[in-house]
Amino acid sequence: MSTPSYTNGRHTAYSSAGTTTPEPEFVKGNAPVHPTAARTPHSVVVNSERTVYTDEHITAKFDYRAAEVVRTPEGQIKVTPTSKPYEFQTARKVQKTGLMMVGLGGNNGTTLCATVLANRHNISWNTKTGVQNPNYIGSLLRASTVRLGADPATGKDFHVPISDMLPMVHPNDLVLGGWDISGLPLDKAMRRAEVLDYDLQRQIAPLMGLIRPLPSIYYPDFIAANQSERADNLIPGDDKQRHIEHIRADIRQFKEQHELDRVVVFWTANTERYSDIITGVNDTADNILAAIKNSHSEVSPSTLFAVAALLEDAPYVNGAPQNTFVPGVIELAERLGGFIGGDDLKSGQTKLKSVFAEFLVNAGIKPLSIASYNHLGNNDGHNLSSERQFKSKEISKSSVVDDMVDANRLLYKAYDPNATAEEAKAFNGKKGEHPDHCIVIKYMPAVGDSKRAIDEYYSEILGGGRSTINIFNECEDSLLATPLILDLTILTELLTRVKYRSIPETAEFKQLHPVLSLLSYMLKAPLVKPGSDVVNSLNRQRNALDQFLKACLGLEHQGDLLLESRIW
Repeated sequence: MSTPSYTNGRHTAYSSAGTTTPEPEFVKGNAPVHPTAARTPHSVVVNSERTVYTDEHITAKFDYRAAEVVRTPEGQIKVTPTSKPYEFQTARKVQKTGLMMVGLGGNNGTTLCATVLANRHNISWNTKTGVQNPNYIGSLLRASTVRLGADPATGKDFHVPISDMLPMVHPNDLVLGGWDISGLPLDKAMRRAEVLDYDLQRQIAPLMGLIRPLPSIYYPDFIAANQSERADNLIPGDDKQRHIEHIRADIRQFKEQHELDRVVVFWTANTERYSDIITGVNDTADNILAAIKNSHSEVSPSTLFAVAALLEDAPYVNGAPQNTFVPGVIELAERLGGFIGGDDLKSGQTKLKSVFAEFLVNAGIKPLSIASYNHLGNNDGHNLSSERQFKSKEISKSSVVDDMVDANRLLYKAYDPNATAEEAKAFNGKKGEHPDHCIVIKYMPAVGDSKRAIDEYYSEILGGGRSTINIFNECEDSLLATPLILDLTILTELLTRVKYRSIPETAEFKQLHPVLSLLSYMLKAPLVKPGSDVVNSLNRQRNALDQFLKACLGLEHQGDLLLESRIW
């Protein structure tokens, strides 16, 4: 893979404005490289006859072990262990990858570009507490580790960064660009966002100023009216077919000019209202394409970008809560073999909720209500102050505890169609008994990007007792979201290089299903393969990702049994 080059300490790589613009001769800083930004010369190598390395591929055999469980008419539970052999093939060459963000000039887009440029150029900056060096803290792939096994000499656990498991794109090598309804160059957009320290902004401004968002599409019915003052950089007209052709041409031009192998398109723009699912409009692949051609009013900007990306073989990730992936888009992805993932970045309050609610239920404690309040003052909060856009966010946040409740019918009654009216009062529709769950988001301009979140967990404990736990957290919203965008982009690129087949080996290798549910750890409302159950448990999502990466290396998943420490 090609990497940025330096001549006499000066960077000669290309930045990623809408057109090919060389970065100026910019003196490389002398900040030390943080461990999360370091390049590892060697990745993990598995010494096993089940894992084969060639110059092109890592090919590994893996036995997928599960269990089939049935309850007999007499009530007996019978478990039958199952094992199905697979073979995974991962292309070793990392693709030169471009990240095109919709909403490039927003808080997340500007923070991500500045972060990558600061790491790429080793720029440190002064803060009121001292000198700060660039890093990728907050990235699952770059800043967390996975247990591979034990060191035979010491018996101690051996951990490696997740990014060392398989060949992955280094974030410094991403080519950055995209679209925005605001035409501000990114140096001015960065100042408008008020996220980054002044001294970093001052140093990075010459590079950020070279990145200008491409014109985007603006359909006022889908986002809050208060966003109209930003809309000065638009693809003209209201013909949606012309709009999609324009976006497709942008993707092609970006890919060609930067000589990219892969482009990932990422929605980090405003939350839209939910789209109505209409038979004959967006329910099938053919209908959604026809609806675009006819400029149907219910085709949202995010759906238009998703279809454009799929038609250009560019994976598309939705980082906002709206229902971008209407049934017709999912069917189109399956037809074309294009990759999609979503929805809604899971950076703070919801991530904590997915851990804490599971902890309570797994401890045998019964949450009766969960009340979540937060306020923020960035443009996301401004947009969400509109009721229809807030509804999209409320839906994505509210489902996070569903699978945890469904897993414990000792505490929560299952749905019973034969229940009396009195008994049915405890049911939340067909979900069955469920904690009361309230979500409030308020716009508070004074706090800017520093979001405040307050959660109350009110639970039943032994003998009818009650427990109340309150949690308050404050965080810079975009500084939590930016690493997630990088993780989702890097993981998406990796998954496009992974193929599998069932053994016997006469079967052909196939790509993964187009819906990349392995991205779930970073997303509030995970998109899953049609017909599959959604998993919201953060622990299960992380375990699934760890196990998949190990499967690609032919490694069996090692849990925490640690049998050697429990037997003679």
